[in-house]
Amino acid sequence: MGNAQLRSIHVHPVKAFRGLAPREAVVEPWGLAGDRRWMLIDDGGKVVTQRRQPRLALAAAELPPGGGLRLSAPGMKPVTVPVPKPVATVPVELFRDKVEAVPAEDAAVHAWCSAYLGAPVRLVHLDDPATRRPVDPEFALPGETVSFADGYPLLLTSTASLDALNSLIAAGDHADEGPLPMNRFRPNAVVDGTDAWAEDGWSRLAIGEVTFRVARMCGRCVVTTTDQGTAGRGKEPLLSLGRHRRIDGRLVFGQNLVPLTGGTIRVGDPVRVLG
Repeated sequence: MGNAQLRSIHVHPVKAFRGLAPREAVVEPWGLAGDRRWMLIDDGGKVVTQRRQPRLALAAAELPPGGGLRLSAPGMKPVTVPVPKPVATVPVELFRDKVEAVPAEDAAVHAWCSAYLGAPVRLVHLDDPATRRPVDPEFALPGETVSFADGYPLLLTSTASLDALNSLIAAGDHADEGPLPMNRFRPNAVVDGTDAWAEDGWSRLAIGEVTFRVARMCGRCVVTTTDQGTAGRGKEPLLSLGRHRRIDGRLVFGQNLVPLTGGTIRVGDPVRVLG
């Protein structure tokens, strides 16, 4: 573990859209700066992700220097989205959580997203991540909050564990689907230089100057079976995770982290296990 380091950083400005891979990122209490502060909702206010709409994998969201978003997708003319003024919020449903969010101000943006998916959706922004959505109290410390991420501020994965998983896939019934790339798992931080599955035993760690606590292992869903380059779906990795990585009734890969301090993480930073 002495040579473990941060291999890559991934920020997803819009939940379920393609991510960015910056060389560094500011760590805020609720996640990486710019990560999952926007998401799509349906007519009933429920989140829309790749679970229902795998074509979201092909849509991209960039973070222009002046703030807001620049959205692009196959067959669509790119569109820019300013951060909406927090004048009025709407209730949205993110899995089991009820959250207040601010809709994008320009109706053309909602129309753009709806046209791409062929279904009515709206784009909403998390205006105040410090107060809007607490982390699951069963696995949180008082006051911890999270963005529109599935449940926790950051997701960490390791290249050694992916290699081990790909070996299991190669020995299984759908070997032709492997090896899988790391983007199937949509992490925020990818670590090199550990043993496979070493992260199972971590409780605290430091990436460069920033320390984190490990909240719980990450349970995986159908999104991991979605090719992030084509939006096609297969059987893996859920088949192999089901056979080899079923822990406490969930198929797990990666660890959910909560920041204990602030700062900036950078590609190449040393990763140290503190407990």
